[in-house]
Amino acid sequence: MQALQLYAGPAARAQIARHGLSAQDVHTIAAAAGGPKGLLLGPLDRFIFGEWLAASHNPVDLIGASIGAWRMATACLGQPIAALERLEHDYIHQHYEAPPGRKRPSADQVSESFGRTIATFYQGRIDELLSQERYRLHIVTSRGRHLLARERGLRAPLGYLGAYLTNAVHRKAMGAWLERVVFSNGKGSSLPFATQDYRTRQVRLTPDNFQAALQASCSIPFVLRAVHDIPGAPPGAYWDGGITDYHLHLNYAAARPEGIVLYPHFQQAVVPGWLDKSLKWRHHSTAFLDTMLLLAPRPEWVKTLPRGKLPDRTDFTYFGPDLAGRVKAWSTATAAARQLADEFAEWLQRPDLSQVLPL
Repeated sequence: MQALQLYAGPAARAQIARHGLSAQDVHTIAAAAGGPKGLLLGPLDRFIFGEWLAASHNPVDLIGASIGAWRMATACLGQPIAALERLEHDYIHQHYEAPPGRKRPSADQVSESFGRTIATFYQGRIDELLSQERYRLHIVTSRGRHLLARERGLRAPLGYLGAYLTNAVHRKAMGAWLERVVFSNGKGSSLPFATQDYRTRQVRLTPDNFQAALQASCSIPFVLRAVHDIPGAPPGAYWDGGITDYHLHLNYAAARPEGIVLYPHFQQAVVPGWLDKSLKWRHHSTAFLDTMLLLAPRPEWVKTLPRGKLPDRTDFTYFGPDLAGRVKAWSTATAAARQLADEFAEWLQRPDLSQVLPL
């Protein structure tokens, strides 16, 4: 059974039809939020950064939210294969023990533990990550406004209720509650997408704010605490980048109409924001994605994985204290996902448009 399905926007498809696909054609790589679902993309990441792109020298923008930001930051390290293997191992083996009398750990407990994890993971390597010149890293966060400017008492629940209702009417109007703040490394590093779609700020990524920005990008509301007052950025509460940009449905085509946005993803749909998950009419492709080549597992292949699905956050509840059971299920899924990387490597040798569906 084939594992990988390719999807392309019209401009990407036309470019591939003219002369195939080389590493030099790729100017941006996107990496979605989605928690444990991102584990399935580990083998593709290791092939792309450790082998395929390693043979080229063109600068590439890497943009990520939540686990996608962690993946892209790790890809910027030297010896990316080993670094990405460690990320996969550490993510699979994370465990949060619920206090006595509680079914789940507190947000404070998860935030403190996760903060220690990323501090240890990048210890002594942040300068290395930010000083390399090949990749321009962009970490997406969501900054609260008005009621959501601070995480205190009922402010967050009421603020997110307002954001949900406003977003249901019009996505851009949600900017009254939350804005997209992107932390970018490199002097004068421009964003690889246009920003007229949604309220946006860009902040320089530095050694002083890297850890806080990355933790904020991964801070799911009510599961982790917001990160407040990130150095060098506007004051306020910062949450998971997936809230504003769940699958990074950004206007890439307007910023760079030539070249390819490569998107290893865990599904075909590129959902704009976290609050759009139930709004199916926002799941279709748009002209924003015209230059995108998306790689995703086939749904029928996903059914062969443990529990017949992608790893996801419900596994924490399903397995409960059975850490070994969850580790086994997730390790089995990530091992099977090597087929995705193998099939992409084979396709690159002979790019066949008959295997590429419209995005």
